[in-house]
Amino acid sequence: MNRFKKESKQVSIFVTAGYPHFDSLKGQLLQLQELGVDFAEVGIPFSDPMADGPVIQETSSIALANGMKLGLLLQQLEAMQNEIHIPLVLMGYLNPVLQFGLDAFLQKCQNLNIASLILPDLSVELYETKYKQAFEKYGIPVTFLVTPLTPDARVQRIAQVCQNSFVYLVGQNGITGQGYDISSTLSTRYAELKSLCGSTPLFLGFGIDSKAKKEQAFSSVDGVIVGTAYLKAVKAGNEGEFLRGLV
Repeated sequence: MNRFKKESKQVSIFVTAGYPHFDSLKGQLLQLQELGVDFAEVGIPFSDPMADGPVIQETSSIALANGMKLGLLLQQLEAMQNEIHIPLVLMGYLNPVLQFGLDAFLQKCQNLNIASLILPDLSVELYETKYKQAFEKYGIPVTFLVTPLTPDARVQRIAQVCQNSFVYLVGQNGITGQGYDISSTLSTRYAELKSLCGSTPLFLGFGIDSKAKKEQAFSSVDGVIVGTAYLKAVKAGNEGEFLRGLV
């Protein structure tokens, strides 16, 4: 069953586990749930998050300084399991997962009912040749990233691999948090990518920072993922106001 297929357009929020405080995550997820966010993406802090821009890198550094680690994050998620009902996606990097132990990690994800995993440094080729069997053994769907420049055939291949989750569209070539305008050319390409994904949902991330941009994106994709703009609001202490304006 694909937990990301809905008739309505969706909004997801990215939070960095352990930011701004070690124990902030539960309150953040409860707020997202209460305000009607469709699913949450929980970032596993990492010292070298190559896909992330300066804001998310800073939150990751602060979270690590606060003592957040993968094992502790999994413990926190386990403790709040009966209170959080929206789907949770974990986003991190391959090295900490392998250090934790892939099977042990996937077993934990299964126990926690994690809806999908995003590992930006895991290629679809490496996944299919080396890790697919383990992911399928524990029933953990995977999500891969595409950009407007990803070749059509590769998009279709990725959509097939992600048929139990979603495809993450990086709005433009670059790191997270860079503002840009969704031009008519980009909108057309997004719509093409959505068509190439078939029945697999396509969510747009990287640079969605306003309700206007969200509505613009909705015309060509299945939903949006908001990270940097939300984390800036957390830093400023006005995340509730930001979320109500967005959702």
